[in-house]
Amino acid sequence: MSDTSSGIRGPAIFLAQFIGDEAPFDGLDAIARWAADQGYRGIQLPTHDPRFIDLERAAESQPYCDELKARCAAAGVEISELSTHLQGQLVAVHPAFDELFDGFAPAELHGDPEARTEWATAQLKLAAKASQRLGLKAHATFSGALLWPFFYPWPQRPAGLVEEGFAELGRRWRPILDAFEEAGVDLCYEIHPGEDLHDGASFERFLEAVDHHPRARILYDPSHLLLQQLDYLGFIDRYHERIGMFHVKDAEFTPDARSGVYGGYQGWVDRPGRFRSLGDGQVDFKDIFSRLTQYGYDGWAVLEWECCLKDAAQGAAEGAPFIAEHLITRAGRAFDDFAGQDTSPARNRRILGLAR
Repeated sequence: MSDTSSGIRGPAIFLAQFIGDEAPFDGLDAIARWAADQGYRGIQLPTHDPRFIDLERAAESQPYCDELKARCAAAGVEISELSTHLQGQLVAVHPAFDELFDGFAPAELHGDPEARTEWATAQLKLAAKASQRLGLKAHATFSGALLWPFFYPWPQRPAGLVEEGFAELGRRWRPILDAFEEAGVDLCYEIHPGEDLHDGASFERFLEAVDHHPRARILYDPSHLLLQQLDYLGFIDRYHERIGMFHVKDAEFTPDARSGVYGGYQGWVDRPGRFRSLGDGQVDFKDIFSRLTQYGYDGWAVLEWECCLKDAAQGAAEGAPFIAEHLITRAGRAFDDFAGQDTSPARNRRILGLAR
């Protein structure tokens, strides 16, 4: 099924898990052609690797953005969205994770959390302008986390700790959200364990901290909700007005007497909760695509491939037809219009027995 403005667009693919040092994964033109050959119509583009996009140049130069779009079009795809997952993570980092997350920042910023946060904030603002120049309407990121070490309430959290954490998160993200508002682009936070925004309750806290900013949206990924044992279908019903992006990603959860949601520090193959290639897990994508269509979602359906068992090449090849088979062209008329009759207020009153 081809892209359609009357429903969900796709298939698209998030390139973060595929970029590398070997062809065709080592440059924009080659990876775009590879994606098109797999059946994808859109590519979600990470912004941390200049081989694929120079973020600062994209923010400053319309001719450069026009060139990027033309190169993608020549390969048979278009850019669905840009991503700053790595940079967004660095907007807020608890000191316990400083050394681990330094690897997401330029080497000269390692060991300097304040400078790292300033750099990450600037990166997000560049991404807002670059998205605008590319004609995109949504952007993908992570929220970062100040509170994740305290996600389980033991030892007992001091009164006001959670409130202060979200207040600070709001202070850091509000100027970035304003930059996206100026650019006319939605900023979509992937709801994800390890981030302060990891479920509906935490997203609601964040909305309060940023005064329900209109550009604060959700990147909906059912795999992360399933692994937390959330109602990932009801999540759409509750938050559909804030869902601005969609990662099509599968997962399975099979707890036993030894391990459950927390995973026992095991590797991905041995955890009860595992990411799987599309169709190999437990996510009900038929209902997800139906509900998103019902609520008028018209963004992209983007494969994010992660699997602890299947090879990436097989997962990518199977992902495009899987998404295509689930796309729904939204109905342009009611199925029983053939039996419709002319009506008027006077006729309706007669039918109700109210006419005099």
